[in-house]
Amino acid sequence: MEPSSSPSPKDLQRIYKSLRLIRRAEEEVARIYPSDKIKSPVHLSIGQESVAVGVCDVLEAKDAVSGTYRGHATYLAKGGSLKGMMAELYGKDTGCARGKGGSMHLIEAEANVLGSSAVVGTTIPIAMGWALAAQKRKTGAVIAAFLGDGATEEGAFYESLNFASLHKLPIIFVCENNGYAIHTPISKRWATQHLCQRVATYDIPTFNIEDGDVFSIRNVASWAVDTARKGGGPTFMECRIYRWREHVGPADDYHIGYRAKTELEPWMQTDQVEKTGAMLDAESRAAIDKAVEKEIAEAVDFAEKSPFPKARALMENVYAG
Repeated sequence: MEPSSSPSPKDLQRIYKSLRLIRRAEEEVARIYPSDKIKSPVHLSIGQESVAVGVCDVLEAKDAVSGTYRGHATYLAKGGSLKGMMAELYGKDTGCARGKGGSMHLIEAEANVLGSSAVVGTTIPIAMGWALAAQKRKTGAVIAAFLGDGATEEGAFYESLNFASLHKLPIIFVCENNGYAIHTPISKRWATQHLCQRVATYDIPTFNIEDGDVFSIRNVASWAVDTARKGGGPTFMECRIYRWREHVGPADDYHIGYRAKTELEPWMQTDQVEKTGAMLDAESRAAIDKAVEKEIAEAVDFAEKSPFPKARALMENVYAG
């Protein structure tokens, strides 16, 4: 793989804005959540933003993403509507799933964001099916399938790896490895932590990015996308990252005892939002921050003022036709 080049000023501003928007949007969700205005459980990706941003920054409009139930970052990084997401969390008719899906079931067809699911691992074979269709149609498009470390314990994951490699499908498997499946650490789930070596047995190129660096992730993703477009088949990325907040909900959970807050400290010191922002001049960063706050305020206002679905909507789109 070719070494990465320094991001251009334009790239840097775009990447920082995406990181900042995701971080602040989720912080706002956490602020609002205790009011009970948000009608859906929320799984926040605060601390994990660099994976979605690094991968999605090199995707084209025709490319797709398949996210997990911790999918706000993936949805927004690929161009999903913040207004649509916020309204969906509020259970409003203007939400991206008309208020029926909530936080764990975000979808944005126009941005090629496939619907996410609350069931672990189920979106992996769906993403593979999308990749097979793209290959058959010769569209030149690729898909990034995001999954957590817990999803690698599902049989569908290994079946998908085998099929994707066998047929050289244009798919990038992106594992957001935050070290925990809900409250259970990897040390109690895996006999070894050699995930990339396991995947490599399927003749798939693998990369392990251990520090969550958004530019390292972006560099690997760029190579993987280029390889897939040229018919070279799938790539697997294991991105080590850390979830700052509780598994589900707006707060932290270090008091529970399954992990120590000392684990968080090194990740906060290398926070990709702050690190990337510090690479900008003060004026550019301030302008982006202001624009992000405006966008978030407008999205919250949109969600607040939007109507709830009518009762009859319960029976709409249940059956074809």
